Order: sequence, then structure tokens, then C-alpha cells
Amino acid sequence: MRAQSSATDTTAIAVTAPREPLLLGTGQAALGVVAFSLTFPATAWGLESFGPWSLVAVRGVLAALVAGACLLLLRVPLPEARHLPGLAMVGVGTVLGFPLLTTLALQTSTTAHAAVVVGLLPLTTAAVSALRTGVRPSRRFWTAALVGAAAVVAFTVTQSGGALTRADVYLFGALLVCAAGYTEGGRLARVMPGWQVIGWALVLCLPLSALGTALALGHEPVHLTAHGIAGVLWVAVGSQFLGLLLWYRGMAAVGIPRASQLQLAQPLLTLVWSALLLGEHVPAAAPLTALAVLVCIAVTQRS
Repeated sequence: MRAQSSATDTTAIAVTAPREPLLLGTGQAALGVVAFSLTFPATAWGLESFGPWSLVAVRGVLAALVAGACLLLLRVPLPEARHLPGLAMVGVGTVLGFPLLTTLALQTSTTAHAAVVVGLLPLTTAAVSALRTGVRPSRRFWTAALVGAAAVVAFTVTQSGGALTRADVYLFGALLVCAAGYTEGGRLARVMPGWQVIGWALVLCLPLSALGTALALGHEPVHLTAHGIAGVLWVAVGSQFLGLLLWYRGMAAVGIPRASQLQLAQPLLTLVWSALLLGEHVPAAAPLTALAVLVCIAVTQRS
């Protein structure tokens, strides 16, 4: 009986053991999505204290210092020279371009509106990746992508009074540069840990971020508030570094398909934060459009 009991216990352990890394990885990826969903509300808070250029520059410096400290403490070797162009593209897309363009957009756009537009990012990334790698997705993929894009364009035009605003142009530009950065980062993540990809990209951008900080702070007024400080700290440490660290660790544990399903909830989470933290009125069209995009993304995932 004891031998049988021992064998049963061993079998139970063998069956349940793989679930623990899966649950841990899913939890890490989910926390990464939550961190990303807070980016726009935190940016709106940061704009209470900083100008748009100052906010982006300070954000980049703080994130680079945290990333550099982690790379030094863990004694991570320098990236190979052949990876530097790719890291530079990640920096241009995700460290400089996307934060700057979305911050400029949020000067005149609500976070709810921006969340719906940027909800197209998974589709945009997939399209850019297909062009970059030469992979040819199915017709169903492209049909779903075009339907999702059409839903967002219709939403933006309707909410903007019949024409695209400057904020919308910034947001669509942010989609393109971020998709390019994500695509290049995904390629590099095959040869180095994902957190090192964003870490080295932040460090490479540090000279520009530091120069931008010095110039921007000299021209834009700063009025420190609790919201402003909390906002800039979150977008620097929470969104730019910690969120990506958790996201890549979770994605490595559970796989890209499973993790990407979690990211479908990001625009809807941002709508919730916009209402709770900023008191924004969320029009009925916003969650409906976000749900339509979610369905389209789900179709592309299955394609």
C-alpha cells in the first residue's frame, strides 16, 4: 500500500509540476499587460507637471538608468556589434518614437480615445512583421486586419467631428514606429533574453535622452505635483522597463500565442483606468470599437 501510495504521489507531482511554471508565466504576462494599460493615464498625469518633450526625455533617462543598473548588476555582456542596428531600431520605435508621439497626442486627445486607436498595435505589428520577414499571412488574416483598421478609422473620424485631428495623426504614426520596434525586438529576442533587448535599447538611447532632458527642461516649465511625479515614475519604471520585463518573461514561459491573448484586454483596461483615475467620460463607441478590434485580433491569431 505504501509503495502504491508513493507511486500515486509521484504521479500527481509529475502531472501538477508543469502547471506551476505555466501559472507563474501567465501571471507575469498578465501583470505586464496591466502595466502597459496604465501608460496613457500615467502619461496624462505626467503632463500635469512636465511639458511633452520634458516628460519623454526624463522618462527615457530614468528607464535607462534602471535598465543599466540591472545589466551591470547581472554582469550581462555587451551585445554583439551585428545586433546594434536592430537595437537602435527598437530604441527609435519603442523608447523614443512611440512615447513622444503618444505624449504629443495626449495633449489634446483623451486617454480613452488614444487607447482605442492604439488597440490596433497588435494588427499593425503583425502586418509590419509580415513585410519584414516575407511571411505571407492568409486572406482571412488580412481581411480581419482591414476590418479592425476600418473600425478604428471610423471611430476616430466620428469622434473627431468628421476629420482626423493632429492627435490622430500622432497616434497613427506611433502605431507604425512602435510596430517596427516590436518587430525588430521580436527578431532579437530569438538570440537574447527579451528584457536585455529593451534594456540595451534604453541604454543606447541614453545620450539622446539626456541631451533632450537638458534642452527640454530649459524651455518647458515644470510644476511638480504628486500626480505628475507618480506619472513620470510609472511610465519610466513601470511601463518602459518593469512592464516589458514581466511581459517578456511571461511570454517566454507560456509562449507567444497564449500571452498575446492576454494583451487583447489592454485597450479595455485602459478605458477602465481612464474613468477611474482621470474621471474621463468614456463614450459608448469606445468600448464597442475596442471589442470589435479584439474580435479582429482574435481572428488574426487563429489565422
